[in-house]
Amino acid sequence: MKKNIKLINTPLDNEVVNTLKAGDIVHISGTIYTARDMAHTRLIECIENNKKIPFNLRGNIIYYVGPSPNKPGEVIGSAGPTTSYRMDDMTIPLLERGLKGMIGKGYRKKEVIQGIKDNNCVYFAATGGAGAIISSCIKKSEVILYEDLGAEAVRKLTVENFPVVVVIDGEGNNLYDIERKKYERK
Repeated sequence: MKKNIKLINTPLDNEVVNTLKAGDIVHISGTIYTARDMAHTRLIECIENNKKIPFNLRGNIIYYVGPSPNKPGEVIGSAGPTTSYRMDDMTIPLLERGLKGMIGKGYRKKEVIQGIKDNNCVYFAATGGAGAIISSCIKKSEVILYEDLGAEAVRKLTVENFPVVVVIDGEGNNLYDIERKKYERK
């Protein structure tokens, strides 16, 4: 049985987040931002020093990626997801400031899952190892912040039908746990 694909556009709001359930296959179109470890560290420093975050988090999605350099004629190089738990200690302050979605791969800490529930957000997974295919959904890439970080700079991406799966929905349902339970020995 083929599963329906949900088409969503950014920015996200509570109404859209409420329609997304763990296990849903989703194609995202619109603007998403990239940020990895070092960019997250700098964003948290802004918060700690009572400075404004240099781009609007409200309703937006951050993709945990450090793309490879683009070849001539390409918008971006390979853009596969990085492991999300490395951002866990820096995630909740961003959720509290309006971030509605994250894209990465792998498990999240219990505290992050609670933050997702408390702030009605969503955690998506992109397929690891599929960076070249994913990059074909990226139509525009612009470094907007922390250019000195190279691959880890914050980028503003314009995407069309960017393929992800809802791993943790706004109610805290976790696809990794749901699927694991199906195969546990009783």
